[in-house]
Amino acid sequence: MRSERPLDLRSTLAKLARGPYDPTFRVVPSGPQAGTWRTSLFPTGPVTYRLVQAGVRDVVGQAWGPGAGELAASLPALLGEPDDAASFEPPPPLADAHRRHPGLRVPATGRVLEALVPAVLEQKVQVVTAHHAWRWLLARYGTPAPGPAPDGMRVVPDARTWATIPTWDWHRAGVDPRRARTVVECARVARRLEECAAMDPAAAQARLQLVPGVGVWTAAEVAQRALGDADAVSVGDFHLAKAVGWALTGERTDDTGMLALLAPYAPHRYRVVRLLEVSGRGHAPRRGPRLSIQDHRGN
Repeated sequence: MRSERPLDLRSTLAKLARGPYDPTFRVVPSGPQAGTWRTSLFPTGPVTYRLVQAGVRDVVGQAWGPGAGELAASLPALLGEPDDAASFEPPPPLADAHRRHPGLRVPATGRVLEALVPAVLEQKVQVVTAHHAWRWLLARYGTPAPGPAPDGMRVVPDARTWATIPTWDWHRAGVDPRRARTVVECARVARRLEECAAMDPAAAQARLQLVPGVGVWTAAEVAQRALGDADAVSVGDFHLAKAVGWALTGERTDDTGMLALLAPYAPHRYRVVRLLEVSGRGHAPRRGPRLSIQDHRGN
């Protein structure tokens, strides 16, 4: 695919990975398999695809599996072609980062349940715990990646499979009953939730939050990945609020303060967050010794 503007494949797709060992996402830095590999599940079936940066505006792709045609049709959205940053004026502390990352975009996979399940798993637990659960569940209930995928890659289960995972396997994966119930409820109404990909972002997030256990934070996490919503803010992430406050004012803040600071940048508030992350300013300095890994995200 050739774009009319800069495209940074690596940073655009980075947030689709759920941890460094996500079985649906792999970056091979060199060799004959070099590129960004990912799997997905479309209505026509599973797909494995490999994307390679071929120039400042160019990405070359290959796809294998029954879902290859749908993947090809969705590739422009996946690579953030509809993401329009022309009206974006970054906060002064991030102006340099914006200039240095002209190819950073917000992707839209169009696959809602694929983004929703791992977001639910990450609710109110340590991130490493959620990523372990994701890997365990895909190893047991996912399917092998079609084509010449790197070893260990898997395709996510379909909605019916998610809805019928027995209680004991949720427990073995380290997923508590509350999050397990939420995933099952999402899977049971997956058809309606997948319709969110064609809806207005605000309406889509509202529909997502009709599912018990899916709140503002989870809906925003889905919107950032599946819907290409450059304005979706993960309210309820304690660390994010502190980082935004520190980067923009030099002081920590809470969710209310974060939203006030980001308000002038709508409809690009998530774009501000991504600039924080790619510029290495996504964390406020620590106070005191680090005692343990904590995650304060809401649902």
